[in-house]
Amino acid sequence: MIPQTTAFPLTWLYVPGDRPDVVAKALSSGADVVIVDLEDAVAPDRKEYARSATAELLSERPPVPVHVRVNPLHTARSAADLKTLTPLPGLSALRLPKVTSPADVVRIAERTAPADGGAIPLYALVESALGVERAYDIASAHPAVRGLALGEADLRADLCVQHDTALDWPRSRVIVAARAAGLPAPAQSIYPDTRDLAGLAHSCAHGRTLGFLGRAAIHPRQLPVIERAYAPTRQEIESAEEILEAASTTPGAQALPNGRFIDQAVVESAHRTLTLANRYTKH
Repeated sequence: MIPQTTAFPLTWLYVPGDRPDVVAKALSSGADVVIVDLEDAVAPDRKEYARSATAELLSERPPVPVHVRVNPLHTARSAADLKTLTPLPGLSALRLPKVTSPADVVRIAERTAPADGGAIPLYALVESALGVERAYDIASAHPAVRGLALGEADLRADLCVQHDTALDWPRSRVIVAARAAGLPAPAQSIYPDTRDLAGLAHSCAHGRTLGFLGRAAIHPRQLPVIERAYAPTRQEIESAEEILEAASTTPGAQALPNGRFIDQAVVESAHRTLTLANRYTKH
């Protein structure tokens, strides 16, 4: 299996594994990554069907990267998911739910390692207070870990909180843990009201200030809102272009004519801005 990758994905669309018709639509929705869910979105009596339908989908390479969220770790269903799906050529990554320790990640990484070497990319979902406390250890547990994500619905229940901003500290903790481990900035957790697009846009703007990059969605109508919220603005693009032009003529730290100081970190950020702009901004 050769993992498919998308540089700086902004949109991650969850779809239930027992709805092949919905999965097919998701693949043409414009989402950067489609996440087929075998866990929370599938009723217990539909689990086996969801697994077999997903295996059929992944028997060939889909047009966009497909991740699969398997059933809870340490369960027979999870073991069956891994055994059935990991050899398939269309699987881009596994998403591991409710991870609470580095040992969880290491066990799955070793269990799913291809015989010819390499590793199946793993994304660890932190969904409890214990998981948040161990976020860095989880993120750095194994080279197969390619990303960290926060499961906010379960975390809300664990912490017994209602107000959205009560989760800002765990959000920041997971963002810092991911970056400290050398992983990309995490994508924001799903926004549960699929019709409240104004609320989604406001929430995305807040998430962007915290350091998230992109967001998971549960309906295609959410994708354009997420894309607009996380794609660079015209002002950000112009600033990045100015920074890179100055860096190309005068290497090293310097002050721009407007008084802004730039160094290598600022230059790297500008490169990322223009990479995103080339993919998502309409010119």
